[in-house]
Amino acid sequence: MLAATVRVARDLDLAEECVQDAYVAAMDAWLRQGVPANPGAWLTVAAQRRALNAHKRAATLRSKLPLLVVPDVDESEPPDEIPDDRLRLVFTCCHPALAREAQLAITLRLVCGLSTAEIASAFLVSEPTMAARVTRAKKKIAAAAIPYRVPPLEDLPDRLDAVLTVVHLVFTTGHAAPTGPDLLRPDLVERAIDLARTLCALMPDEREAQGLLALMLLHDARRATRVAADGRLLLLEEQDRTRWDAAQIADGLRLVRGCLRGGRPGRFALQSAIAAVHTEAPTYADTDWCQLRGLYDLLLRAWPSPVVALNRAVVVAMSDGPAAALALLDELAEDPRLAAYHYLPAARADLLRRLGRTAEAEVAYRAAIALCDNAVERAFLESRLNGSGARP
Repeated sequence: MLAATVRVARDLDLAEECVQDAYVAAMDAWLRQGVPANPGAWLTVAAQRRALNAHKRAATLRSKLPLLVVPDVDESEPPDEIPDDRLRLVFTCCHPALAREAQLAITLRLVCGLSTAEIASAFLVSEPTMAARVTRAKKKIAAAAIPYRVPPLEDLPDRLDAVLTVVHLVFTTGHAAPTGPDLLRPDLVERAIDLARTLCALMPDEREAQGLLALMLLHDARRATRVAADGRLLLLEEQDRTRWDAAQIADGLRLVRGCLRGGRPGRFALQSAIAAVHTEAPTYADTDWCQLRGLYDLLLRAWPSPVVALNRAVVVAMSDGPAAALALLDELAEDPRLAAYHYLPAARADLLRRLGRTAEAEVAYRAAIALCDNAVERAFLESRLNGSGARP
């Protein structure tokens, strides 16, 4: 709805207001008249009409109203190559006039609908810092008169990395929801996969686009096995691999093979290769941890992120033992970007438990629980805390 309304409003703030007004109008109209056959279309038309009315009321814009109601089309130019309003909005927000952090923040806010707090969590910054980034990005788009259109095909590669990052963050937020009662948000997962498929069709020679799609397909193939029937979180070692989606795995592995050919792989290609190693292991015990450590070494050089370093430490625990991994986590604990990242104390608690250091493990579990806002993950951590005195 927002992406479609922006096409008419030509202003992000106005479009958001019109969408919100349309929801309010629906609450009244649908109670009196009943829910329409196509609620989404009703809401979108209502929002677009409000955008047009807002422009009509603006006397200073009356001379430009025809351009706002019916966008000027240059018939000498080819039509938009991307038939997805959401992807158009992604490319608009990833305009090079915006700083990278602002590109990602505003896109997650508008395309993904995440709250400012959730976006701040994804970027490991405070909520006020993230709110300021979103506000500055909106003002920049308005001041620079950044048009709502997909750039020419020759300009897409310059924006591709930012667009891929946005799609990845949308998927990550859906795959492991930072807040709420459920571990998964299927709507975000499916939206991210759809956007990635569109990107691959638009730019079939871009190996990083293939790598991102492969990564998401391989992770999402485990969807049905990540939570038990009683709502309990299931670790990778507990999941029934016979229930993984074979068709998605086949598509993902095919894409992995393609994106690893033809030169040094990028960060998404490397992450897809890591996912493939996990997927191809017949059992958890058969996982090639040494190969995974080598891939994480490459990924850390291509993408020096503290989260990547944390994931690498978890792999080191399996290849070299928990003591070696714990030393790495102690170093990461000095990084202020991970101060509110609950996976760090959760990983530390698990290593301490395996080393038999029960009292320290309990402290770490409590720290992780205090930082965790997802109900499924919190319940898992609480169960581990309650059983932390058991033999590791």
